Formats: sequence, C-alpha cells, structure tokens
Amino acid sequence: MTQVDEKKGSTCRSRMIPSPVVIRIQAILQKEMVREFLAELMSTFVMMVFGLGSVAHMVLGEKFGSFLAVNLGFGFGVALGVHVAGNISGAHMNAAVTFTNCALGRLPWKKFPVYVLGQFVGSFLAAASIYVIFYAAIMDFSGGHLTVTGPIATANIFATYLPEYMTLWMGFLNEVFITGMLQLCLFAITDKRNNPALPGTQALVIGILVVIIGVSLGMNTGYAINPSRDLPPRFFTFIAGWGAEVFRVKNWWWVPVVAPPLGAYLGGIIYVVFIGSTIPREPQILENPAEHEDHQAPVLPKAMSHRTANTSLASVSVSLDNRTPAQPIPLLSDNIQVQQF
Repeated sequence: MTQVDEKKGSTCRSRMIPSPVVIRIQAILQKEMVREFLAELMSTFVMMVFGLGSVAHMVLGEKFGSFLAVNLGFGFGVALGVHVAGNISGAHMNAAVTFTNCALGRLPWKKFPVYVLGQFVGSFLAAASIYVIFYAAIMDFSGGHLTVTGPIATANIFATYLPEYMTLWMGFLNEVFITGMLQLCLFAITDKRNNPALPGTQALVIGILVVIIGVSLGMNTGYAINPSRDLPPRFFTFIAGWGAEVFRVKNWWWVPVVAPPLGAYLGGIIYVVFIGSTIPREPQILENPAEHEDHQAPVLPKAMSHRTANTSLASVSVSLDNRTPAQPIPLLSDNIQVQQF
C-alpha cells in the first residue's frame, strides 16, 4: 500500500469516529422518555396522515372518497401506527387512552405529559402535511375562501363538527359512550387472562375495532374519541386561515377534549370491575413439591413491563442461565416476562 493510500485509509477511519455532538445526540435519543415521546409522535403522525387524507378525499372529491373510506383510513392508520411504535411506547395515539392507563395505575403519571405532547405534535404535523398536499384541491373546491360551515366548508377535513340535528350535550354523551366502548374493547383485546387477540394480530384487530366504531356509531359526532385527533388539527386550521370560527361553531371544540377521557375511564372501570375481577388468577405450581422441599430450586423473577396501551403483542422471554443439570426446572406459567404495548 502506498503512502497516499495509507493517508486515505486513516482519513476514512477518522471520519467513521462519531463526533462528541453525535454521541451526545445518540445518548439523548436512547433515554426512555425521549424514545417514548418520539414513538407517540411518529405513530400519531402516521394515523392522522392516513385518516385526514381519507377525509380530504371525501370532502374535496366526491367520487374519490366516502364515509366508509374515512373509517378504513382511520382504522388501518391506527393499525399501522401500532406497528410503528407499539413496542416502544405502546402506541397510544390517544390522550384519552393514556389518561385511563395512568388513572388505573398501568402507566406512571409522570409519563402522561410526555405521551400527550408527542401525540399533539404528531397530530399537528399531520394536519400541516395534509394541508400542503391538498392545498390546490382545497383552494379549487372553496374558491379560495376557507370556511367552517356551508356547502364549501373545508375545516371539517381537519376536525369534527356537529351536524345541525345534534345538540351540544347529546354530542357530549355520544363521545362519552363511544370512547367507553373503545376502551372496554381495547382492554378485552389485550387481556391475556381472558381471550385476547392472537399474538401478531393485535394491531389489525384494533384497526378493525376503529372501523366498526366508525361505521356503526360515527355519524352523529364524527367519532373524535380522541383529544389528540381533534384539538391539534383544529388549532392548525385556526392559524392557517380558517380563523377563530373553528372554536365558535356550536362551542363544540371542548367536547372532544373532555368527553373522551371521561368515557375511556368509565369504559376501563367497567371492564376491570365486571370482567377483569371475575377472572381467577392461576397460582404458581411447582413441578415436584416433594422434591422441592429438600432441594430449593431457584425461581425465576416475575417481571411485567410497565408499558400499556391500545394493544399488546406478547413477547415472552425466560432466562435459564446459570442453571445446573441437577436442578429441576419449575413450570413457567407465572415466571415469564411479558411486554405490552
């Protein structure tokens, strides 16, 4: 190798060494709170891009969209969001779900602002992306007039609004009931002591759940069922040209913020009390009790992940390191590590 080649090789090696700034950024990104914040941001962004895009098709191009397509867009958007971040944060993508998990002790309260902030930022960025992508279509449809109500209204692409036949409080009760159904079914889908979805299918089943809610209960209020889905895009329309009218129409804006957490909490309580509390817990069983009295076999530690959310893919791992052949192996029914999201 020539001297020139050696210099080139040393230069390449020096370039491969991460700089202190890169190392510091990598260390920050590996922190649990940061990873969960980014996971909620990205999963919510994915869900909202597909969901709002399907609404834009229905509003701006009648032959390109339909109410069923909107339900499919949000349903499969949720499923894909779970795949994006399910094993990191649980991919809640819903402040009401995060609130319920914290209120029921399944998630520390200190993570609540982290999750919700990530969801709000992801939702806001999704609304901005849809606005840019469909800008020409929005202007063509509305004639350049960004309105909230009327035949050429386009604000409903981004947030929910009550139809004329609905009152504010009937809409409130609708959101409470629908979100309660969502949370109750989510607990059923992810409850391993009951009859959960098969491992690897939870994301799809939860997506189907959202579609079912939309096609059966979504007509009255547009089934916001999620503060993170409604408030950030509404705020985007406020600053993007639709104005303060987005907060004034029927004074509806606060209902998708308040009603879903209340409904999700009630739905979660109903499941825990009427279903979860009736499921018997299996006691730990040793393989050979008589032999166990003389030779105490080490029992594997029971560890449960603190991550909970819309879905739970079970990944079971048991460590059998440092076990000698002479030691009996206890049954693994209670000594497993389960990760949930």
